[in-house]
Amino acid sequence: MEDREIVRLYFARSEQALVETQAKYGAYCYSIAYNILANSQDAEECVSDTYLAAWNRIPPKKPDYLGAFLGRITRYLSIDRWRSRRSQKRGGGEIALALEELGECASKKETLEEMLQRKQAAEALNRFLGTLPETERNVLLCRYWYMDSIGDIAEKTGFTTSKVASMLHRARSRLRAFLEKEALL
Repeated sequence: MEDREIVRLYFARSEQALVETQAKYGAYCYSIAYNILANSQDAEECVSDTYLAAWNRIPPKKPDYLGAFLGRITRYLSIDRWRSRRSQKRGGGEIALALEELGECASKKETLEEMLQRKQAAEALNRFLGTLPETERNVLLCRYWYMDSIGDIAEKTGFTTSKVASMLHRARSRLRAFLEKEALL
């Protein structure tokens, strides 16, 4: 079923919207949640919470890209759950490592001028991503959006783990320079 038809079902408050959402995007949302949480039960709960959040947000929101809308909700819910259970044992360590890697690009002064700069940072990040070749952009997104391990990215792309790690290191260096140039660091 097409996204616009599923969104119409949400607007009609038809429970079929949830059935169609699960059929089309269930595995996608689960993959995002599991990559962050490394726990199947927690991932399933986050996916269920994603469906509830979508039900509560549509309407009034009318997403143009339902997959991206659901993916974003899943990601934020999963990160929130991970933060609340911050232990290394349950988190698998992958998200902590990914966030630590990005930490060198983040401002160490304070929390980005009380979230006003968050929007500017997001816009700058989108501009930066637009400057990257597609392959590098995809590797960066796999690591820092989907929280894939370097090994998983290497397997998906056919690159060696050292090449993926090197690509990520170079991209983080360029991102840091870009953010400094944009006066966000």
